[in-house]
Amino acid sequence: MNPTPKALKALNWLTGALFVVALYLVFFYAPREAVMGDVQRVFYFHVAAGWVGALAFLVTAITGALYLARGDRRWDQVALASVEIGIVFTFINIVSGSIWARPIWNTWWTWDPRLVTATVMELIYLAYLMLRQGIEDPDRRARFGAVYGIVGFISVPITFLSIRLFRTIHPVVVGGGDPTATGAFDMTPRMLRAFMFSMLTFTVLYADLLWHRVRLQRMAEKVEQLKMKILSG
Repeated sequence: MNPTPKALKALNWLTGALFVVALYLVFFYAPREAVMGDVQRVFYFHVAAGWVGALAFLVTAITGALYLARGDRRWDQVALASVEIGIVFTFINIVSGSIWARPIWNTWWTWDPRLVTATVMELIYLAYLMLRQGIEDPDRRARFGAVYGIVGFISVPITFLSIRLFRTIHPVVVGGGDPTATGAFDMTPRMLRAFMFSMLTFTVLYADLLWHRVRLQRMAEKVEQLKMKILSG
């Protein structure tokens, strides 16, 4: 078993330290929102999780294109690992949004454009995993996965723009929007600092998880290759 690189160990510690600071900023430094109260604090992790989901799917599209151009299986490994992380964080984004929405919208779910497009995006990438599992040939699986990852990324900008293109009760906190949207609020300087730090923390967390997942995937492939050699011998 390959030892954990020193840089990865340092990244683990950095991620942990950033999370401790982020928790302090969210729960103690950022002021209590006047209208929504403490439930608004979900916002800092809700948006950050959504950002990581979008970033992960972007990385999948880029690495998929690199695989098609170069044929290097390492890019396919990164693409698969990134999709798995993106699915988890998109799920966190949807669930945390429901927790935030319950006291504000008086419902766990509504057929709002943002909620619908985010859920469709999640299902698209779950189908990506199902597609890969249904193809036995590694090279063919990688090619199909790369094309699917590139085409599937169309769902990401659609999800982002949904609340800017359609009438929606989902607030557009970053970049302005309809001030009458239910749950909309203006960030104070302290809120903005906590928000930006949470975004940074989740981005570093994504990099840390991606590195770990790729290493685990490569180890699993080495084990599989050893099994094939033993069986063929």
